[in-house]
Amino acid sequence: MIHFRLPSGLLSAAVLALMLAGCGSKPTKAPVEDRRPPKAAEPAAAASKPAPPVSSETPKPLPGAENAGRAGYYTVKPGDTMIRIGLENGQNWRDIVRWNGIENPNLIEVGQVLRVVPPGVDASSVASRGVAPPQVEARPLEARPVAAAASAAPAASSASAPAPAAPREVDEEPAWAWPAGGPVLAGFEEGRQKGLLIAGKAGDPVFAAADGRIVYAGSGLRGYGNLVIVKHNNTYLTAYAHNQTLLVKEDQVVRRGQKIAEMGSSDADRVQLHFEIRRQGKPVDPARQLPPR
Repeated sequence: MIHFRLPSGLLSAAVLALMLAGCGSKPTKAPVEDRRPPKAAEPAAAASKPAPPVSSETPKPLPGAENAGRAGYYTVKPGDTMIRIGLENGQNWRDIVRWNGIENPNLIEVGQVLRVVPPGVDASSVASRGVAPPQVEARPLEARPVAAAASAAPAASSASAPAPAAPREVDEEPAWAWPAGGPVLAGFEEGRQKGLLIAGKAGDPVFAAADGRIVYAGSGLRGYGNLVIVKHNNTYLTAYAHNQTLLVKEDQVVRRGQKIAEMGSSDADRVQLHFEIRRQGKPVDPARQLPPR
């Protein structure tokens, strides 16, 4: 046998040619078009879980809901506080708390219905009386000026002075007096200005406009600053707002002309007294109630 010895360069070239030929001889697959219908999309994980069962329980009604819309009851609105509810309904807010068995007066709910007339009182008869326009009656001031009457009133802290009699819980018209001596800056305007704005200097005296009992003294009613509310009888309340200093406390009995606060600018842009008279909770024009100056 005759052996041929190829040069190493030629041998390498031959091997490479054989490899390329082998690769080129492999068949190539034609592209396949998949004509099967597309698979349905996989459901989301959340959707694959069973829906939570719908509760068959009826939502628990709010306290007093059965009385909604009835005379003598009040439905709590957003932003209400017990102090505002008392003012709007002509009642001591503490009485409303007691009549409704409320444990925490800071926890009331929108939609809750509260009794705002005393138990045993026919609320329909109270509502039927309405808020009639008061009779305008010119009553001259007593010879003694209001300031002098205030100075003569017994001090609440005096142990030797006799306590003033509590106001009578009747519907008669109180004997009104002006709560401050300054000029009127703005008058009553139905739906907009709920009372009189009376000018003065910081520290000027603010007097009770009639005999009554203090049902609120504090700053818990937005927009009124340091506020005093006096209940005069079952019909009338008065409010004295924006004070610098309060000189009375809740449940204290006061007399007409007694100094109850000092004028200021709390929750206001200037020193002034905002004075309201409310008849069954509805603001009325103090200028028609107060005596001429």
